[in-house]
Amino acid sequence: MSIKIITDSGCDLSLDYVKENNIEVVPLMVNINGKFIPDDLGQTLSRQDFYDLLKDGILPTTTQVNIGSFYEVFKTYIEKGDEIVYIGLSSALSGTYNSAVKAKEMLLEEYSNAKIYTIDSLSASLGEGLLVYTLKELLDKGTPLLEAIKFIEENKRKVIHSIIVDDLNHLKRGGRLSGAAAAVGSILNIKPVLKVDDEGKAVVADKVKGRKRAIKYLFNDYNERGVNKKEQVVFIMNAAAKEDAELLKNMIETESVAKKVIIYDIGCVIGSHTGPGTLAVVYFGDKR
Repeated sequence: MSIKIITDSGCDLSLDYVKENNIEVVPLMVNINGKFIPDDLGQTLSRQDFYDLLKDGILPTTTQVNIGSFYEVFKTYIEKGDEIVYIGLSSALSGTYNSAVKAKEMLLEEYSNAKIYTIDSLSASLGEGLLVYTLKELLDKGTPLLEAIKFIEENKRKVIHSIIVDDLNHLKRGGRLSGAAAAVGSILNIKPVLKVDDEGKAVVADKVKGRKRAIKYLFNDYNERGVNKKEQVVFIMNAAAKEDAELLKNMIETESVAKKVIIYDIGCVIGSHTGPGTLAVVYFGDKR
């Protein structure tokens, strides 16, 4: 019996990574002008093309994964005799995780001996991705499945997201900033800092004036709050902000300590809510 790791596209891991590591990714959907497009890690709609659409004023909406999609994916691996571990996008941000749980319940009525484990990441984007990455590393080291799952559950609220949003209009649309605050912030070049709290909700936690200070803020956040830095795999997520992502990576590698720093793109679903120019650092700390 083999172990199958499944996640959803809210994880924002790269297509190369999930293919190399045999991870199944169930796509959420993005609605652009009435056309539903799967957020399949850039295969149907490239990240660059997506952010070009946003810069042109397109305002997409997003759709969670439905129960039927999870049912079919889970069933495929159950019938192969696999044990399934699904790590999902925070239930506080999307109904996707709850869809997976309902699909699991339906399948356990049909396959009473099936092994399906579901984990609410209480994270978004590469916070979710970091948990998937960590689970894969644990299993590759020979950690027993239940022990690896226990580690993820015990440490998921230690995944810290520090996110700088460049285009305030997307936060205004999502109700996280008032129209007045967004207008004033844009005029004064103020960048809000989003964090993910213990409930898995994205909240505005701070503000920084100017892009250079914002990048320095992200570096300081990791440098001051990261734990066991020599063993840290740090994720930098960006939405059409590659140069700034590389700058932040270089700062961490030269002015701090990390085992590895990996840059990934923010996908269509998360990017619909944060907008182009978003930059973030994700890592393990003591607490959020």
